[in-house]
Amino acid sequence: MSDDPLPTPSPNPASDRTTARTAAVIPAAGRGVRLGPGAPKALRTLGGTPMLVHAVRAMADSRAVSLVVVVAPPDGAAEVKSLLDTHALPERTDVLVVPGGESRQESVKLGLDALPPGYDIVLVHDAARPLVPVDTVDTVIEAVRDGAPAVVPVLPLSDTVKQVEPAAAPGGPEPVVATPDRSLLRAVQTPQGFDRATLEHAHATVTGNVTDDAGMVEQLGTTVVAVPGHEEAFKVTRPLDLVLAEAVLARRRLNDGF
Repeated sequence: MSDDPLPTPSPNPASDRTTARTAAVIPAAGRGVRLGPGAPKALRTLGGTPMLVHAVRAMADSRAVSLVVVVAPPDGAAEVKSLLDTHALPERTDVLVVPGGESRQESVKLGLDALPPGYDIVLVHDAARPLVPVDTVDTVIEAVRDGAPAVVPVLPLSDTVKQVEPAAAPGGPEPVVATPDRSLLRAVQTPQGFDRATLEHAHATVTGNVTDDAGMVEQLGTTVVAVPGHEEAFKVTRPLDLVLAEAVLARRRLNDGF
């Protein structure tokens, strides 16, 4: 990482995304309480390396990504920058660390605000998905380059899903009201990819709480398309997820020299 000013790429015509520059925003300001007490989730180690570093490398492994913006905890930008400086990252990719906000939505907005002109495709990636394969990243980028304003990687559901009503009392039984057709349902992963203007418009327009950036774009009435995700792009949220991630990483190092 360098403290020198980031290069400003040449602007691309909005109508031609085939050669558009791509930046990735990684919101990493959350505490990750479901993993238990300790460091923020993004700074927990996986194979001896913080998950955030794995996530940055996953974005930088794509030759299409030339800038990664890491959104740190509001009071932890210096710590995160120091952490990233101690780990080897692809030299072709610039990394910028900015302080985040109190919510994920606010943090992504701050990451967007930090992007220089000329990056017309933006990925938003969860720091807690450290093992997403580069092929998935590239698939999302290509779909945006092909004209989609918003793209999400997805997996089909293997479990039956029930729609329920809230329990009468916290922790009580929840009445089942419907069984959706799971063939029409998908589990959404990241990175989610966007035409930059579309994502910026969504963040300037949608004020309600949302669970992901694609949901904001949907509220604009803009089409979001799905592309195949990958089973290794799972989110590390609970202790058991961390065990699985360690196993995946160990297998990669054994088989692929990762």
